[in-house]
Amino acid sequence: AVLLSSTFVYNSMVTIDQSAVDKLHYVTELTECIKVKSHSNEDDSMNFARFFPAFVWAVRDFTLELVFDKKPITEDEYLDTALKLKTGNSKEVQAYNMPRECIRNYFPSRKCFVFERPASTAEKLRKLEELTEDELEATFVKHAEKFCQHIFNTAQTKTLKGGHIVTGTLLGNLAVTYVDAIRSGAIPCMENAVTALAQIENSAAVKQGHEHYMKEIERRTKFPTATAEEFSDVHAACEKEAIQIFINRSFKDDDRKCQGEIMRVIHLSYEQFRQRNEQESANLCTQVIIDVSRSLEEQITAGYYSRPGGYQCFIEDQKRVVADYKAFPGKGIKADEILNNFLNGKEAVAQAILQTDKTLLEKDKEIEAERVKKEAIERDMVVMKQKEEALQQNILAQQRSYEENIQQLKIKMEEDRIKLLEEQERVMDSKLKEQNALQEKNFLEKANRMNAEIENLRQEKAKTESQSWVSAALETVGTIATVALPGWGKLAGVAPLILSKFVRN
Repeated sequence: AVLLSSTFVYNSMVTIDQSAVDKLHYVTELTECIKVKSHSNEDDSMNFARFFPAFVWAVRDFTLELVFDKKPITEDEYLDTALKLKTGNSKEVQAYNMPRECIRNYFPSRKCFVFERPASTAEKLRKLEELTEDELEATFVKHAEKFCQHIFNTAQTKTLKGGHIVTGTLLGNLAVTYVDAIRSGAIPCMENAVTALAQIENSAAVKQGHEHYMKEIERRTKFPTATAEEFSDVHAACEKEAIQIFINRSFKDDDRKCQGEIMRVIHLSYEQFRQRNEQESANLCTQVIIDVSRSLEEQITAGYYSRPGGYQCFIEDQKRVVADYKAFPGKGIKADEILNNFLNGKEAVAQAILQTDKTLLEKDKEIEAERVKKEAIERDMVVMKQKEEALQQNILAQQRSYEENIQQLKIKMEEDRIKLLEEQERVMDSKLKEQNALQEKNFLEKANRMNAEIENLRQEKAKTESQSWVSAALETVGTIATVALPGWGKLAGVAPLILSKFVRN
């Protein structure tokens, strides 16, 4: 319950006395039953306050007056009074203080509620579950409502170190991890449990983000696209959403391997979709050129153009083929390349028809051959330029992918930093409050022993407030990107500029 809850409600009967505190004996054994860090031989009980839930003590069938030294006190003051330490070093004093010190040190916040008997007669108590609210004691109902309001308004969502929210799936995996450790005879380690949980959750985050990308690309893209840029824009939008899904679900990806994996699998899928876009365009264009040139091919086969004036007829028919081909809509990014291949394939036929045409002078034939050659070169230049633009578009898509990963990681890290600072401040406040309470009661030795804990917390907080760890994490992503995004190596000189922009911002 302590490991899995965000608010721990402990029930006792009648009053908070020594017997009630003694029944909470497990608290004194926490350092033997739970470890915070896996590779530490030191007493890490001082870190329990970071992981442990808020503590609520519910005293049922309470019969005492809330009075101390003849002055009214609140329920919380009643709990603080019950948890006061005794002075001295005898075994009896140590036994008395031990559970109280543990409760004061381990739980970041403490609250107390007292409940009078819900019913005044034995008969009503025997059938308590059958009673309506009106039949219960008014003071009991009042205190119960106060208790419920406190739980509803202040109970936090269960989180892991750094403020990562524990979802239902995470809670189930966390419980399995702890139970497996206990069944094996090992001491449950919170650090190991969180690491194991992160591996499971981060792998699932990669899978979920990738599946979203695949699904959305299929839904939003009508293959083949008119231009490479059009497909690249759809890819960028889908990738941004996929990265957001991964970032929102993942946690403790300190080495950024899982972020590198989502970059890698999305890039591979992008390449597959890009090749599919090209192939579907090529297939469609090939079929269109076959259809519109069928008559031309039949005329060539029949020798129709092997006659005086045949060359001019061939050129006009070929122009009609080109016009019909260009008029066909939705051919995609391979339209010019397939047309160029077709026309290049007809150059030898055209040259043969030209040479056999008796109506043309030799000079005219030379001029025409030069014109055809020039047009072929211009078409080749257009296709080559389109291929270069497509390659550049692919590299820019990888740059955009890199920038999107960096941007979203920076936002996530800033959110995590704020959560971690809030956690550190909460623990610091708790420690300082406890230290002040000990000093006020003249437990100076115990108060001084807390100085090291408080100083460590201050140093951790100062480190969290600095930006150096953000820069290191972003540089790690840059290194991973060179592996996950093959084209990124061509932009290696751009990477430091992009990184510095995000770090400055």
